[in-house]
Amino acid sequence: MFDLIIRNANLPDGRSGVDIAVMGATIAAVGVRIDATAREEIDATGRLVTPPFIDPHFHMDATLSLGLPRMNRSGTLLEGIALWGELRPTLTREALVERALRYCDLAVTQGLLAVRTHVDTSDPRLVTIEAMIEVRERVKPYLDLQIVAFPQDGYFRAPEGVAAFNRALDMGADIVGGIPHFERTMEEGRLSVEALCRIAADRGLPVDMHCDETDDPLSRHVETLAQQTVRFGLQGRVAGSHLTSMHSMDNYYVSKLIPLIAEAGMNVIPNPLINIMLQGRHDSYPKRRGMTRVKELMEAGINVSFGHDCVMDPWYSMGQGDMLEVGHMAIHVAQMASMEDKSRIFDALTVNSARTMGLQGYGLEKGCNADLVILQARDPAEALRLKPVRLAVIRRGRVIARTAPQIGQLFLEGRPAEIDGGRDFAPKI
Repeated sequence: MFDLIIRNANLPDGRSGVDIAVMGATIAAVGVRIDATAREEIDATGRLVTPPFIDPHFHMDATLSLGLPRMNRSGTLLEGIALWGELRPTLTREALVERALRYCDLAVTQGLLAVRTHVDTSDPRLVTIEAMIEVRERVKPYLDLQIVAFPQDGYFRAPEGVAAFNRALDMGADIVGGIPHFERTMEEGRLSVEALCRIAADRGLPVDMHCDETDDPLSRHVETLAQQTVRFGLQGRVAGSHLTSMHSMDNYYVSKLIPLIAEAGMNVIPNPLINIMLQGRHDSYPKRRGMTRVKELMEAGINVSFGHDCVMDPWYSMGQGDMLEVGHMAIHVAQMASMEDKSRIFDALTVNSARTMGLQGYGLEKGCNADLVILQARDPAEALRLKPVRLAVIRRGRVIARTAPQIGQLFLEGRPAEIDGGRDFAPKI
């Protein structure tokens, strides 16, 4: 007897009518009509069952701080950084923990069970790191949280920045971060990439840098990051986040740059919601779209995963922890509307992001962790269109969140009494 069997599931790879049997915290069997009983059975009724959503780029120390100390009136990245600088001296561990835990509660209901958060190290008090380490321990039973030591004001630029950054790693941050384009000069940006990759190599840590989050086509720190990745033997352990300057670069240079990124085995993390909101702010018209070259990077075999980046903070006043909303925006801004494109974008919210974060036991095969999400949709394309209800969220074989299906009621003579938006309006393809 199994502990749990999910019956009649559709899987992201196109399989349908599949049963998933769970024993303890592990998937024990996957197949059509598993002939066995279980202590609990869930009928997925032809709905999509997926491994959980993963967010490889977030700022949990800033989340839910919208309006503190005031609103971002220009809506720009630079005003957001300035606002965060005003708020930072007033931050307390208690407030940081409380907001982060509230966000994690929301994330779980959305089927988001792993997050990589960049945590600011520019304040020598490092109250942000202390708070997020506490949160990491408290959510461990239900959410994997990775902490990036992130020198928001610049590794060299921030007063006491180098010493504070190293202390953050000593305290237990998991990943080496950076922001080379925010250093005082291009040269200091280059030197910061080199110094931070050296630290990662010496400590045996991954790297995840905010890189070229600008409209300036001459901001080319990703080239240096790729070179230093190879130099220090960090292939497979490095992520370049944002890379928005690539949307302004000429095609000839990009034809050289993308193979360099591929050669370095780098992961790339665009953030569609925030990139499209913050970039191109100095343009009138034509106005740049604000996201890196997702389709070209994917076609080069580079692992591309999408981040949410922000929810209700000085940079972004919206968001609800829904990674399908991130993918929905990516479809539009990257103009990736084919069925194959949508499948790749769904992967960028799940398996690709799990690869970026180095998560072990992730997937829908026998022996994987029994971490599963049942959606009120039939396939990845429908999920990206509808951003549907997460009917059940399962962590290590245990249901930790449920949401009732969204059913519309009609009171029209001669028409159906109920409407299920996904099932009743899905075209036959």
